[in-house]
Amino acid sequence: MSALAVRCIVSGRVQGVYYRAATVAEAERLQLRGWARNLNDGTVEVVACGDADAVSRLAGWLWQGPPAARVAGVSVEVWDGEVPSSFTAG
Repeated sequence: MSALAVRCIVSGRVQGVYYRAATVAEAERLQLRGWARNLNDGTVEVVACGDADAVSRLAGWLWQGPPAARVAGVSVEVWDGEVPSSFTAG
């Protein structure tokens, strides 16, 4: 099992639509660590760390999100910063 950490910025209609909470639930299901938080520009930042396959599956899921979300884009970059021991919504 190889570990991977990424930072994703999700744009579109992703604030006020249960996006962060749904992301936490999906990340916990995939046994990932990290966070999802709203940014001032209307995007959502997701940092996820764990098994590379699980991180990849979460990155794919971010394009869908919860039913009310309308995702316009997801950028993904490798993350080398600190990651918490669980997955949280900020």
